[in-house]
Amino acid sequence: MKALLLLIPLAPLLGALLAGLFGKTIGRTGAHFATILGVATALAGALAVANAVFAHGFHFNENLYTWISVGTLQLNVGFLIDPLTATMMVVVTFVSLMVHIYTIGYMHDDPGYQRFFSYIALFTFAMLMLVMSNNFLQLFFGWEAVGLVSYLLIGFWFTRPTAIYANMKAFLVNRVGDFGFLLGIGVVLATCGSLDYQTVFEVAPRIAAATVTLIPGHEWSLMTVMCILLFIGAMGKSAQMPLHVWLPDSMEGPTPISALIHAATMVTAGIFMVSRMSPLFEMSPTARSFVLVIGATTALFMAFLGIIQYDIKRVVAYSTLSQLGYMTVALGVSAYPVAIFHLATHAFFKALLFLGAGSVIHAMHHEQDMRNMGGLRKHLPITYWTAVVGSLALAGIPPFAGFYSKDLIIEAVQASHAAGSSYALFAVLAGVFITAFYSFRMLFMTFHGEERMDHHTKEHLHESPWVITAPLILLAIPSLLAGFLGISALVFGDYFGASIVMAPEGPIAALREEWHGVGTFTLHGMLAPPFFLAVAGIALSAWMYLLRPDVPAAIKARVGGLYTLLDHKYYFDRFNEIVFAGGALSLGGGLFRIGDQAIIDNGLVNGAAGLVGWGSTVIRRLQTGFLYNYAFMMIFGVFALLTIWLFKP
Repeated sequence: MKALLLLIPLAPLLGALLAGLFGKTIGRTGAHFATILGVATALAGALAVANAVFAHGFHFNENLYTWISVGTLQLNVGFLIDPLTATMMVVVTFVSLMVHIYTIGYMHDDPGYQRFFSYIALFTFAMLMLVMSNNFLQLFFGWEAVGLVSYLLIGFWFTRPTAIYANMKAFLVNRVGDFGFLLGIGVVLATCGSLDYQTVFEVAPRIAAATVTLIPGHEWSLMTVMCILLFIGAMGKSAQMPLHVWLPDSMEGPTPISALIHAATMVTAGIFMVSRMSPLFEMSPTARSFVLVIGATTALFMAFLGIIQYDIKRVVAYSTLSQLGYMTVALGVSAYPVAIFHLATHAFFKALLFLGAGSVIHAMHHEQDMRNMGGLRKHLPITYWTAVVGSLALAGIPPFAGFYSKDLIIEAVQASHAAGSSYALFAVLAGVFITAFYSFRMLFMTFHGEERMDHHTKEHLHESPWVITAPLILLAIPSLLAGFLGISALVFGDYFGASIVMAPEGPIAALREEWHGVGTFTLHGMLAPPFFLAVAGIALSAWMYLLRPDVPAAIKARVGGLYTLLDHKYYFDRFNEIVFAGGALSLGGGLFRIGDQAIIDNGLVNGAAGLVGWGSTVIRRLQTGFLYNYAFMMIFGVFALLTIWLFKP
């Protein structure tokens, strides 16, 4: 089994190396064959491991390699295989395989074809190393590796200034979160004396009551500080406010990486990490409330931004931000299984929507503005019906996958008594209505109504090739069935076992008491407020974009100030440009003028030269070349020495 576990991450790595280093030799076909074979091998291995975990109770926690040994501290490379890891492995490899196949059709004319396949296979390797790790060091390696590869992928079209700006923005914003994450790991090492998960979790109860003084006169819970620092890392990777600004701009990369990064992999790394650290977070109600409020704010305010977008990919991007907020809310109320459940269902339908948007863009000759689309359902029937499935799942309509996971999050918040849960309940309920509205706004503007594209584009419209539509169909199936089939085991069974720790008085216990089967849950959900809010959102969208297309412009004219606020994305980017970017430039300029010019150049370098020049001028006056001057100085010197000798004490 150890050989199989090594094969799972190494197979995509080997494919990435072949495509990246020998791409010109093996050609396009060889590049996509090598990487797809590597990811398919990883998926097969992940399924075999999942079967061993769930059917035979397999558990693995061993170190494979010791990197550094310093005294009693050992930094290792190792794997932890349990139900949480197995679930993430299957989700990551399945979505990655779909993206690889889709890429054959989407990127077939791109000159960087082999390079792109190398990057996405390398990304899969990094993500697998992250989720399979059994220690914080390897977790951080995978964490930084996915950040590096995402930088390369977002800026894949490096001749575009917007792409270079977007990938640099993503890289820098993630470094802010990663700095907090690194500090959190440092606190873990300093307090627990190890970076191994199992050791840290065993030591943690003994330091649960410890405090630390960050501000004189104010003591903080050490566990709270540790958890908040770790969560700051999750805020960067999972794009939680205010570290969310990188994700919408990352749409500058090719559409396949939008699905890969923003559906099931990189942005969910933070959700996975907090779930893995549940033994720590359960000891800090304050940290969980912090997580809850951040998640609720992200879920609500990012949903508002999805309403006004016209770029089809940006609508889906803001949807991702909002849904990540929902997952974070579940983490904040200790409903970790529900967060992972929504992570899994969201991975399927969000990858479907991203790839569906890519199919539309491919058919429209890289047009992304929905105002130039319309009436595409008759030209792209497979893309349309798969988009319908994805939109219904995103809106939370039963029996689609998103209904079950999203409703469980809302019910978990209702059952919670954590600080901030009332605010979170309002945010997630309002988010249901807004999500349904903007998801069907995108569907109606793209596929319904009059055709708004130019004549040349209209003449060449046709359904995408099978390498694009086949992944759409394969992703539509779990987008429909995953929630219905998975809710009993993932949330109400002992699916995760000991891999997730929850307090017995948490909301999951309350939900389990009211559980009477998936059929009853579905019927109950259809009579609950979230369902009616979702239907109302769809109905309002249909009225505004199918029956009365003049209404949106009229509303925009009446609420100009609010629209401007949303159009400028709450001025987060402007604030960052003025305060952080502008502040850094001002600080750098000040340090240059004071430190470099005034102190170093004028003070040390030019000052030393000036001092030598002044000294030379003075000493030069003593070297006259006249004998009587030198004799006078000698007599004066002898007189001075005699005076000192005669009058010494």
